[in-house]
Formats: sequence, structure tokens, C-alpha cells
Amino acid sequence: MRNRLLLVLVAALLATPALAQTTRPAPETETEYAAALLDGEKIGHVVSTRTVTDETVTTTTETQITIARMGIPMTVTQKETTVETRDGKPISFMSEQNLSGLTERVEATVKDGKLRLTSAGLMGSRTETLDWPEGAVFSEGARLIQMDKGLEPGTEYTFTIFEPSMGEPTDVHVVIGEKEKVDLLGRVVLLTEVKSTMKAGMAGKITATTYVNNEAEPQKTVVPMLGMTLELLACPKEVALAKVQPVDFFDRMILQAPKPLPRNAAAVTYTLKPKPGRKLEVPATDEQTVEKGEDGVLRVTVRPIEAPSGAKLPYRGDDEAALVALKPTRYVQSDDAEVKALAQKAISDATDAAKAARRIEKFVRTHITKKNLTVGYASAAEVAESKEGDCTEHAVLVAAMCRAAGIPAQVVTGVAYVERFGGRKHIFGPHAWAQAYIGGKWVGLDAALPRSFDPGHLTLSIGGGDPTDFFDLLSTLGYFRIAGIEPVR
Repeated sequence: MRNRLLLVLVAALLATPALAQTTRPAPETETEYAAALLDGEKIGHVVSTRTVTDETVTTTTETQITIARMGIPMTVTQKETTVETRDGKPISFMSEQNLSGLTERVEATVKDGKLRLTSAGLMGSRTETLDWPEGAVFSEGARLIQMDKGLEPGTEYTFTIFEPSMGEPTDVHVVIGEKEKVDLLGRVVLLTEVKSTMKAGMAGKITATTYVNNEAEPQKTVVPMLGMTLELLACPKEVALAKVQPVDFFDRMILQAPKPLPRNAAAVTYTLKPKPGRKLEVPATDEQTVEKGEDGVLRVTVRPIEAPSGAKLPYRGDDEAALVALKPTRYVQSDDAEVKALAQKAISDATDAAKAARRIEKFVRTHITKKNLTVGYASAAEVAESKEGDCTEHAVLVAAMCRAAGIPAQVVTGVAYVERFGGRKHIFGPHAWAQAYIGGKWVGLDAALPRSFDPGHLTLSIGGGDPTDFFDLLSTLGYFRIAGIEPVR
């Protein structure tokens, strides 16, 4: 079950420079404070500092949030520092995240169209060089774009910001709205509405609504996620740093099954009912069909299929999605020497893709010996070495090993059924697994659970294994319930 990554995503959203930086000319050094609230309860704060020299602008954002998991408080701290030229050209960044004493740090420089990145944490240090996404900016570049576009109602524009905490570029589409009265902790003021939609992964997106004053300084930011409302309120230092009231995420992240999942069912149909005013979108796959009903209700049938036999290694077809799913990525490093060696060890003498994929699934289930939540989000190469992690670490390693063996593979996020978890019975919790393209079909592979992919898996998003793929969970989980479960004969 995926928990820690969602905490990190919350911290990333709170610290997103595109949503939280002033646009007025700053003095040499300026510090701003904001309180973070979740469903009206104070869970943390954000401190932003901007320092200007003759040649550079350095922006530091420090975020601290405390939430609870099954009644146990968990504190996430995150510090991001970006350095840019006065005209908004990226120079370097640093991102450091800490969860209950476990620290992960990333440092990077941007030069000649390349991003040289060094990460250090629980799994040691790793350095890599990537292509810098053309046109991407940090916080100062975003500030300059916002200044240039202004606050005229109806103005729309899109830019790409590189989010250090995620290590990924994110497209941000901005729409300037009208002025309206906004309550700021009891003080009602007239502010301009600014909607910023961040797009990430293959389909993920999340929209934040920011209210700014006449100097374009953000006074309030509202982000819906997991069926809750996350708010960021500009305030004095003493208010921002005041005592927090942790909100328990556990109950918001799970779905209660209306009845136990039928055992040994070949297929199951779920009735998914969205909350009023919400539109629910669930992808159809080779193992999941979706029927739309009245009032936005969906009937989703999950029917696992056997991987067709006879497909040879490596894949030689021309399916566009499959060809993309063969390429190495930053988190699914199918070209890594250790990943390739593990893939060969796992498949042994298998030449049939179906047999090879099942061998990889079985291998990863036992290769990862430390099943825990202490890892934030590790890449396949890191997991291959550390042998540690939870569902996402299993998923990225399975996908990478499949690709290394010549089998197209993707990483899937959704929810999976368990009979007992955290004192609760018969629930669906956030989960990740892989799917492989074999014989013209995408087939589920789950190395994290004792069982493989079965009718107890509901797919909510399909991606390439990047952390931003989980944005879909933030905008989907908490906004629907499972109203019915029916075995299919």
C-alpha cells in the first residue's frame, strides 16, 4: 500500500514555486510565511526566502507538515533551493526531504542543455546526466512569466516549471479570473482568482486556485486532493509556526468494500459512485472494462487474462505504446547493468515472453527482502541494489526488468483489495503494479502482494513509472466510493 509517496506529493504541492512566490520586485532578501491547512486543520507551514544579487536570484522554500497514519503522527520536512540568473535562466537546485529521520537529498546543475544530478539517501549516492527540458524554468523564471502576463481577467498562458522535489518538468496552464471576496482567517479582502493546472505523467493533473492581491502576491491557495481541501494561507510568522493538528490520512486513502471480495472469482464488477459534483474517469484496459451509467456512476469489470503464449523475445512489433514501454527512463532504467543482469538471471532460458514475464514477477517478489514504507520513491536501479521498498519499488523493478528482457512494460497505479490492513477489514488501498505487453495484450503483474494481479485490482492510472504518475491518485481517491461488488460468472 502506498503511503509515503503521497506525503511527499503533499509537501511538493505546498512548496510549488509557481503557486507560492511573490511577483512584485523584491528587496535584496525577503521572507514570506504561510500556514498549511487540511480540511481546516493546521498541519504545517511554508517559509519562502528570495535573495537577489547582481547576477543571481536564489529562492529557498522550506515546508513542514505533520499528518497521522493510523493515529501515529508523521512529520515531513522539505527544503528546496533554486539558483537562477536575474533573467530567469536555471543554474542549479537542491532538494532535501526528510520523513521521520530518513533523509533524501538531490543536487543538480544545469549547463549547456544538460542536467547533472546527484542524489543521496538511504540507498547511497547516484549521479546521472539528463537532457534539460527546453524552456523549463525554476521559481524566478515563473515569477518573470507571471509579471509579463499580468492579471487581466481572461488571460491564459502555459509554461513549464521544473519541480526539484519531483525531479520532473511539469506543464502549468494558468487562467486569470475575476476579483472576488476571500476570507483570510476572518479578514475578508478583494483578491484576483488565478487557476493553475499542473499536468504530469501520461494523464495526471491537479488544479490549484490561488487568490492574489494587486501586487500579484499569493494570499490564499486551495488545492483539492484525496477528497479533502488543502489550503496555503499567507500570514505572520507566529501564525505560520503555531501548533499543528495532524489529520489522519489513512481513512481518506482507503475505500471500504461494501462486502468481502468473492474468493476465486474469475471476474468482478464494481459499481463506482462519484461524490456529488465530481466527474470520475477510470481507464479501460485489456483486463478492465468501463461502462458509464446515470449520474456519473461507473460499472467497472476486472477480468484478468492469461498472458498469450508463443510471443517471442524481444518484442518486434509496431504498437506505438509498446515501443515507448521498451525505452529506459529515469526511474525504469532497463539499460542499467544490474537491472539487465537480474533480468537475465530471472528469465534464464525462457524464450517465450509470457513465461519470462511470470519468472520476472516471481523473482522480484523474493528479490525485495525488506518490505517496508521507509523508501520515498526509488528507481529500479536503486531497488535492484537495495532489495528494499513497497509496492512502487516492486512495480518499477518488474517494469525495468521486463523492458531489459525485451518485453514492453508500464507501471500502473490504482487500488487493491486486502482482507485486513491497519485494523480495518475488507478494504481497497492505494497500490502500484506493472503490466506487460505480451501477444498483443497488456497483462497485469503484481510482485508486491502474495498473489499476482487478480480481480481485486482496480486501475486508476497507467504511466511510465515517474512519481508524477501518482498525481491521478490525488485527484481521484477520496472522490468516489465502491457502492457494489458483483462476481461475474
